[in-house]
This record gives sequence, structure tokens and C-alpha cells, in this order.
Amino acid sequence: MTTIATTAPGPREPEMTDPTPSTQPLIMTSGLTKTYGRTTALDSLDLELEGGRIIGLLGENGCGKTTLLKILAGVISDYTGEARIAGHRPGPQSKARVSFLPDTSFLPHGARARYCVELYGDFFEDFDAHKARELLRFFGLDESMRLKEMSKGMREKVQIALAMSRRAEVFLLDEPISGVDPAARQVILDGILSTFEEDSLLLISTHLIHDLEPILDSVVMMRHGSVVLAGEADDLRAAHGASLDDIFKETYR
Repeated sequence: MTTIATTAPGPREPEMTDPTPSTQPLIMTSGLTKTYGRTTALDSLDLELEGGRIIGLLGENGCGKTTLLKILAGVISDYTGEARIAGHRPGPQSKARVSFLPDTSFLPHGARARYCVELYGDFFEDFDAHKARELLRFFGLDESMRLKEMSKGMREKVQIALAMSRRAEVFLLDEPISGVDPAARQVILDGILSTFEEDSLLLISTHLIHDLEPILDSVVMMRHGSVVLAGEADDLRAAHGASLDDIFKETYR
């Protein structure tokens, strides 16, 4: 079981039960397996992640990162093994605790940013429209603009403003800075950090390690649906005498 926690984990029961909220990891998987035909996307994945962390989910394309996030978000249900969010299997109860940013656009292309904020407010009870508008202003976006009038980076900022404005316990972001220029990446990361609550869990899927390294508390590196390396960022840097970016490059040579 790959465990990343703020403190050393205590003894666990052999079966995944619903432990008390004060001790349970926010994300738990055990033997999590997902196949697409003959392709195994997740291979008996065991993982425990506690709150109060920004964790990088790292790996090459096709290593299972997106599949894992979709299962945790409740988008994919036909898997084997166990997955829990704050003690709940992915479903209605867990979805109320999770804010998911997929790697593809999910908003009406012709909609104005203002309408997108209203849409989220209608859909999610925990959505903070004021925070979303503040983030849009932070990103320098005009609420009257239509998504189709925006650049890729601008549309990404709208989606991040919406996803980060829910009062969730777990935030799952799939490649939030992929395909945008370096200057936009830093602005996006600054916006994410400005809204992050210290007791929440932020799991960010990416292959752009260099840009994310300064904000990561921990990392989980995946290959072929399994974890190949995981731990606290500072511990890994000290053990390898290298940056996370260099460790990543060496791991995936």
C-alpha cells in the first residue's frame, strides 16, 4: 500500500471499512483494477492519501492517471477492487466531496463566462460564485466573454476558477496546465494556490514536473497502471540528490 500522509499511518484493519473521519485518508484504493479490452489501465493499485497536501500524480501518457482520477470522481464505475473518498465509495455521497477538473472542456463552447458561473451555481450546492468571480478577475478574464472567443489558456482558467470555487474536500485536476504557455501556467498555479484550503487534498495529474515542483508536497509516479515511486517531495529530493524533475526523467528513461 502506497501511503502519503502528514503523519505516519497507524495500524489498519485488513478490510477497507469506514474509519473515523479524524483518522481516515481522504483517498484510499485497494487492488484497484481497470481494463479496456486487453489493455490494463490500472493494475491492482493500492494508495492512501491524506488531506492537507498538494500531490502530483505523475507519469507518461497512458500510465493510468486519467483513469484513476475518473474513478475517484465517480465518472467510471466498471472497475474491480476498492476505491474510497473520505470513507465513501465513488457515488452520490463522494461526489459531494470531490471537485473534478477533466482534461477536456466540459462547458458550452458558445457560453459566456458569466453563464458558466451561474450554471455551476445551479448544479453544485457547495459552489461559491463570489470566489469564482474573484478568480476570474485574478486571471484577468471578462465575464462577458464567450468561451469560443478565448484562447486555450483563457478557457483553462475559466474551468479552473469553477472547479476551485467549490467547498470540496478533494480536488482532482487532470493536466490543468497542459497546452498553455509558461506565463499562463504560473498564473494558473497562483490562482489554484490562492483558493486551496489547508485541510483539503489537491491531486494534480501532470507530466510538466518542472512547473509544478515548487508547489508539490508529495508525488505519486505511475507506470503501466501501477505506482513505481511515491513519497514526500523533500524526502525524495534528499534521497536521490536531485530535483523531482530529474527523478522523473530518470524513472521514465
